[in-house]
Amino acid sequence: MNTVNLRDKFALFSDYAKPRIIGEVNDCHVKAVKLKGEFVWHHHDNEDELFLVTKGTLRMQFRDRTEVINEGEFLIVPHGVEHCPLADEEVHIVLIEPKSTLNTGNITNERTVAQLESI
Repeated sequence: MNTVNLRDKFALFSDYAKPRIIGEVNDCHVKAVKLKGEFVWHHHDNEDELFLVTKGTLRMQFRDRTEVINEGEFLIVPHGVEHCPLADEEVHIVLIEPKSTLNTGNITNERTVAQLESI
C-alpha cells in the first residue's frame, strides 16, 4: 500500500489520449490520461467508465447533449452509451474502468492503445 500523488503521476508523461495504469481496484484499472482536442466517438459494449477530472474542463459529448465536467467532478458513462470526450485545453483525467476496457471501445484506429503502460 502506497500513497499515489496524482500531480507526480501526470508529470511523468506529456502525450494525449494514451492512458497509463496508476493503480488497480478489484477487477478495475485506475488510469491517468491527458486529453486535448476531440477524441473519437465510441461506446463500450460491457464496461461502464468513470471520468474524474483533476485539472481543466472536459466536455463529454453524447448524441443528444453535452455534459461539462469541471475540475473536481466526475461523470459515469454507462456501457452501451455512445460518447466522445472533448477538451478545448489540456485536461487531466483519472479513469476507473474494468481491466478489459479498450480506450476506443468498439472502434479500432490509430488512437487505440492495446497495451497499457503502468507508471
